[in-house]
Amino acid sequence: MADIKIIVLDDDPTGSQTVHGCLLLTRWDVPTLREALADDAPIFFVLTNTRGMSAERATQVTREVCRNLKQALHGSAVQPIFVSRSDSTLRGHYPVETDVMVKELGPFDAHFLVPAFFEGGRFTRGSIHYLRADGKEIPVHETEFARDSVFAYRHSYLPDYVEEKTQGRVKAAAVARFLLADVRGGALDRLLRLEGNACAVVDAENQSDLDRFAADVRRAAGQGKRFLFRSAASLLTSLAALPRQPVAPEQMSSYVRGTQGGAVLVGSHVPKTTRQLNELLKRPGVVPLEIDVNRLPQDHAALLAEIGAAAQAAHSIGNTPVIFTSRVERQFPTQDDRLAFGEKVSAFLMDVVRRLPATLGFLISKGGITSNDVLSNGLALRTSRVLGQILAGVSVVRCPHDHSRYPDMPVVIFPGNVGDDAALATVYERLAQPAKSASHPAIVRG
Repeated sequence: MADIKIIVLDDDPTGSQTVHGCLLLTRWDVPTLREALADDAPIFFVLTNTRGMSAERATQVTREVCRNLKQALHGSAVQPIFVSRSDSTLRGHYPVETDVMVKELGPFDAHFLVPAFFEGGRFTRGSIHYLRADGKEIPVHETEFARDSVFAYRHSYLPDYVEEKTQGRVKAAAVARFLLADVRGGALDRLLRLEGNACAVVDAENQSDLDRFAADVRRAAGQGKRFLFRSAASLLTSLAALPRQPVAPEQMSSYVRGTQGGAVLVGSHVPKTTRQLNELLKRPGVVPLEIDVNRLPQDHAALLAEIGAAAQAAHSIGNTPVIFTSRVERQFPTQDDRLAFGEKVSAFLMDVVRRLPATLGFLISKGGITSNDVLSNGLALRTSRVLGQILAGVSVVRCPHDHSRYPDMPVVIFPGNVGDDAALATVYERLAQPAKSASHPAIVRG
């Protein structure tokens, strides 16, 4: 039987939030893909960042990755399992990306929606996707995420979600439902009967549910069945079946380089991130640096000089600059206008990253799209390896040893919608040296 390799096209870099020891690729040329296929880890991620793009651009990028993957896989003994990894709150370019993957990498016997992400409190029961928060189980269409300005939706019942997002091309009644009883009782026979790119949705309340389902998927793949998945991160844990990560979350400070502090970069503007940021700013030894996005793009150079100088000054005395965009989300007439402005803000943030002090000990990046840009543009990494999680759902990767500016620096990839209000502060405290200043500086606004 061929070796099974899980190949994940990740629409931002947070899909690695439940695994370790594997490669993240920010480039997808054929030689880089072949390097990942030959890697010992059973899984790798291609960071497409498509959630931050228009549907047209997401189509182009996904097509390019798929065509290069076909070349890289040609003549290989690898049996691939393809995953389109996206947000567990159902935000993203579905079915745009899976349609391209079916066309370029198919035919598939079925494609599955498996959005459960237990570390983030998301699970699926009776084909309804829920968020567990404050002791309540909330259907996700009732949450703030369903009102996203780009990826809004009306349904938590996944068959209805599919019909909504495919604009009726796939009817809810045609969607195959793998309920908890099906998953827990064993789904292999049913998986083997699927054909013709059937659409299916999968229940899961805990990791053991997905462990059982993933084992059946691997058996079916070993018998020649070809499946495509649109999933959150928890399915990847089960598919990869990795051992425990080598360094415990509480000991991640062992990866910090040097004795000086790090920096925190916050691009995500969801309310959860803002609450987490406010908690972090209460900690001693941090210097808040607010970026007034209303000055962009016209005042890019002056604003960059101000933020860069303030970050250097904070770092030079052992404090940690916390650089964040202004918290009010601007309104735009169209989705394309909103995405275009987001790209301008991200370009500014990456200029900030490139000018951070060379003696930085660590970097925390808050927000999925922001983190993708940090890895691919700000740090210009071709590949990086996941060290593990510093907090449930929050990964740490490390710059390569030969990185020109930040060799071996750990970088935290912190999704916008993960963790309680103290989570960002907890991650900072696990990495930071003891604060050298007990005073709390005033916010520096750029």
